[in-house]
Amino acid sequence: MCKGLSYLPSSCLEKAKEMRVKLSHLAETHHKHKVHDGKAFQDLETLLNTKSGLQAFRGFLRSEFSEENLEFWLACEDYRVSPSKTKASSIYSQFINHDAPQEVNLDAETREALLSVMDSLCADSFNKAQQRIYNLMAKDSFPRFLRSAH
Repeated sequence: MCKGLSYLPSSCLEKAKEMRVKLSHLAETHHKHKVHDGKAFQDLETLLNTKSGLQAFRGFLRSEFSEENLEFWLACEDYRVSPSKTKASSIYSQFINHDAPQEVNLDAETREALLSVMDSLCADSFNKAQQRIYNLMAKDSFPRFLRSAH
């Protein structure tokens, strides 16, 4: 049935060789970009410190309906840079309060500790809660992000 490549016209063989070269070049280029992206996003900290990484991660979390952890982490970063009572109240009502619209998953101890310091806030008031959410993203969301097509 199949007589092999020797029975094909030489013009077909030449075209096939050209296509193979082009395809191998494209595959190699794609692999280099994928490896580069993989290096750029090997850890959550690196990802969060790059604009493209942050955008990609936010898009991924949005697709999973779990963007609140990232938004909380970013709000805490903003608060740490320029703390204010207004920002603290906003973070608490948006993310920490039991009926918050974007409630993050914090243990009762951390939640109560935050409630107790709401009257005497400082720049690092949200650090423990922020670290817990960061760890949650690093162990849960980030590995799924890396496995996704992002």
